[in-house]
Amino acid sequence: MKNLLLPICLFLSCSLPQQRTYGVLAKNGMVVTAHPEATRVGAEILQRGGTAVDAAIAVQFTLAVVYPGAGNLGGGGFMVIRKADGQTATLDFREKAPLGASRAMYLDSAGNVVENMSTRGHRAAGVPGTVDGMVQAYERFGTMPFAELVQPAIDLARNGFVLTKLEAEKFTGVQSELRRYNTQPSALVQSSGWKPGDTVVLADLSHTLERIRDHKRDGFYAGTTAAFIISEMQRGKGIISKEDLQRYRAVWREPLVGMYKHYRIISMGPPSSGGTALLQLLASAEPYPIASWGWNSTQTVHLMAEAERRVYADRAAHLGDPDFYTVPVATLTSAAYNRTRMANFSLHRATPSDSIRAGVITSTESEETTHFSIVDKWGNAVAVTTTLNSSFGSMVVVGGAGFLLNNEMDDFSVKPGVPNIYGLVGGEANSVQPEKRMLSSMTPTIVEKDGALFMVVGTPGGSTIITSVFQTILNVAEHGMSMQEAVIAQKFHHQWRPDILYYEAKTFGSTTVQALRELGHHPQQREPIGRVDAILVRKDGTLEGAADPRGDDKAEGVE
Repeated sequence: MKNLLLPICLFLSCSLPQQRTYGVLAKNGMVVTAHPEATRVGAEILQRGGTAVDAAIAVQFTLAVVYPGAGNLGGGGFMVIRKADGQTATLDFREKAPLGASRAMYLDSAGNVVENMSTRGHRAAGVPGTVDGMVQAYERFGTMPFAELVQPAIDLARNGFVLTKLEAEKFTGVQSELRRYNTQPSALVQSSGWKPGDTVVLADLSHTLERIRDHKRDGFYAGTTAAFIISEMQRGKGIISKEDLQRYRAVWREPLVGMYKHYRIISMGPPSSGGTALLQLLASAEPYPIASWGWNSTQTVHLMAEAERRVYADRAAHLGDPDFYTVPVATLTSAAYNRTRMANFSLHRATPSDSIRAGVITSTESEETTHFSIVDKWGNAVAVTTTLNSSFGSMVVVGGAGFLLNNEMDDFSVKPGVPNIYGLVGGEANSVQPEKRMLSSMTPTIVEKDGALFMVVGTPGGSTIITSVFQTILNVAEHGMSMQEAVIAQKFHHQWRPDILYYEAKTFGSTTVQALRELGHHPQQREPIGRVDAILVRKDGTLEGAADPRGDDKAEGVE
């Protein structure tokens, strides 16, 4: 394994560097996650002969311990799998609205949204899907003993793990909210705050993981852990019931597949909007000479932003849980439809968002998510994006069980037309209904080139997830970047409303910013966008693992 990552400053400029930057290189497997301990655990599973799915399960449980702001037992997510023989599968372990949920549950008597009710506290939580998802993934694709995949997380929770500087800052930053919203003491709360190098011991969580190790699904959705969840709901006036836990099941869905030139894109369909939107964006951009225009040039950014505002308008109107709403995926992702959407695109002028509406269909997520990418020595690949929604979710730790609950109910349109915490606007397709899955932006994606595995990619970032994956793919496919260069490269984002073109520091030079303003865009600098973790299969078959330096992310290969 070789780590060829050069100093980040070589790439943080608005032009491509003369000296190339590469990530971690290995021949027999690669794991890229948001936390060094999770990466270590995943790589050890691969070294012991486990598959990419085995490693993904172990990583998911480990992240629930060492990365509790987004790694989770009390949340949900999506898994995209491509086996070495080309077979694909996608698993939806997204949370569901409790049976006691109703479309007006977050509105006051005047019909206005009650501040924080869908984002903080017990009523913000949907029924968790992660544990059932990992059990189902194991039962279909797992090869190692299940207990061996959970044990590393148990050991870390019981014996403790050391806080990084970034995680210590996050832990300290949520202390007041954890005190406010919890009904019982939590090991995540420390009166003096947290410092880098502190050891965190999560004894209650270790016992919950032991029950999952020994009883799989019943170790969470029944018995002691379920009783802890119901008691927590009763203390905090939440609405998740015993029946909700018994009824929850993750769902295997048909992979969403499309083409971009000679690349085959395999991603997640609804209730994730990510795959649909990604295929729309790629279809919208494909007719234009992006490579000759250049990376982050005025023309390239203008085109991509114009495509993004149209796609996010469609997302607001047409995307939702396919078990409750007929989502016109085939139409939305067709080349003909997206040509129609881009028909009024002008190279010389931005289209004001107020003048853009969702297309007419004639056929019947702070941004604390986390993503990890894994490829094993046989060429099996897994992309998983998982979340509690915002950082540390609802801020509620289940008393006696030691894990955080999500605040995914805010991903519904709690009132159609009113933005959520990420500024995303939704409609009736994503309204609150019992047992419905809320719409997501998560975009775990696997890319083939000429029929062979080429890339595994995804990112956290709430509403910016889709556009970050879009840019990362084009950075490699059109601009010839290495995987690490594509991950490091500065990102920008447009989501229709608000009508703002967000960008990271140093993404554009002052001349480009001015040119974009003259075209009618409204550029606005913001904090870093996304934390892409990705793997590229190079021409010689070597795997390049690229971890995003915006966080503690780490890539580790197997020789």
